[in-house]
This record gives sequence, structure tokens and C-alpha cells, in this order.
Amino acid sequence: MKVIKVNNPYYHIVYWIFIICILMFVFGRSWGNKMAAFYFISLLLPVIMATSYFFNYYLVPKFLLQKKYFQFGLYLTYTVVFSLFFEMIVLTFTFTYVLNFHLSKFNPNASDTLLLAVIMYLIVFSGSFILMVKQLNENNREIQDLKENKEKMKRSFIQVISQRKLVRIFHNDITYIESNSDCIKVYSNVQEIISKEKISNIEKKLPDTFLRIHRSFIVNKDKISRFDYNTVEINGIELNIGRTYKKGVMDELKS
Repeated sequence: MKVIKVNNPYYHIVYWIFIICILMFVFGRSWGNKMAAFYFISLLLPVIMATSYFFNYYLVPKFLLQKKYFQFGLYLTYTVVFSLFFEMIVLTFTFTYVLNFHLSKFNPNASDTLLLAVIMYLIVFSGSFILMVKQLNENNREIQDLKENKEKMKRSFIQVISQRKLVRIFHNDITYIESNSDCIKVYSNVQEIISKEKISNIEKKLPDTFLRIHRSFIVNKDKISRFDYNTVEINGIELNIGRTYKKGVMDELKS
């Protein structure tokens, strides 16, 4: 399963500014010293960010989505323990250096470790929820693209000149295309068509259900019955995969 990663830095910036505003609202209203509250949140934020990114971009894709539930539970426990440990360090540092041991200036909510843990993991899981929504949207978009491409395959075609005539060949009928020196041969469910077209020009006209596997072969991926690292099989015919195409072909066929 493909995992969505938000690469736009502006999204992250806006998201964490929003989180800072929420934390300032939670801790700042009852804090006598607003500057001290801001320092406290600034110190606490890296712990929350590290926990959130580690959980959402490492634990979830590496263990939870891979159905490695025991490892996920184990490392999640370690994550909780370490994040609470660093929270206590932040509390101690704030009390010692920011508030100069004046407990009266300390927000009562800030000294509640359980509340801090709840707030932190609410933020972590809110990030997971946002990523899940983006994942669903991306999956729906991919499904829609596949449907549109299927429809395109049903109704679209290429045209080539064969024996001085313009021949229309529907994409869905094509099994594979072979290049032979100065011409190409298009193998389809209906007939075999020879044309003086270049295989590179034909490749540009075809949708992404077609794949170049060799300098001499383009195949319809929907017609492949079997493949390995060296060949693909279509209608009982084995076609060689070119050495320079192998990695791209394997990545495409295994995806």
C-alpha cells in the first residue's frame, strides 16, 4: 500500500503554526506570565513534532500497514515512554530556568503529565487522521484515473499507414508491437498490421497501459499472462526484456 507523504513545506508550516495557537490557547489563558508560557510551548513543541513524525512516517507505514502488529505495539510503547520522558525534561527545565523555581507562576495544567500526554497524542493522531484523509482522496483519485483510462482504452485508437491506407487500430485490441529494422508490426486480436512508422513515434501515441520492454517491443500490460526478470509472455509468446529496460519494467509490472 502506498503511503502518502506531504512534501509541501508550507503545509507543514501552517499545520504547526495552528498547533502552536492551540497550545497557546490551552496553556496561555491561565498562565500569569505569557512569555513563560510561550517558552514552555516552544520547548515542548520539538517533542511533539518528533513524536508525530516518528509515529506517522515510520511506525505506521513500516509496521502497522505491513500488519506487523506486535512490532508496532512494542515500538509504540517505547515511543510513549521516551516522549513522556522528554516531556518531564521540558517540565523540569521550564520550572528551573524559565520560572526560577516559582511554582506559583506555573500553569497547573502544564504540570499535569497525563494531560500533556493526552494533548500530545491528540496532536499526533490528528496528524494521522489528516494523512488518512489524504490517503483516501489519493486512492479515490487513482481509482477514478484507472476507470477513465479503461474507458479511454475502450474508445481510443491509433492510426497508422499500412499498404498506403490509413488503418485504425483500437488500443484494447493490440497485444504487442514489434519493430523490425525499417518497419513495425502491430499484433492485435483482429489482424497483424505492418507499417513504416517508427516504434518511438508509436510509443508516444499510446496510453500508459502500454509498456516499452525492449528497443524492439511495446506490450499491452493487460495482455501479459506471465513475466519474470528476463521475459514477458503474451498469448503463449515470450518476449525478451531489454537489459536497459529491466528495472523500469519490473517496477511497473510489480506495482
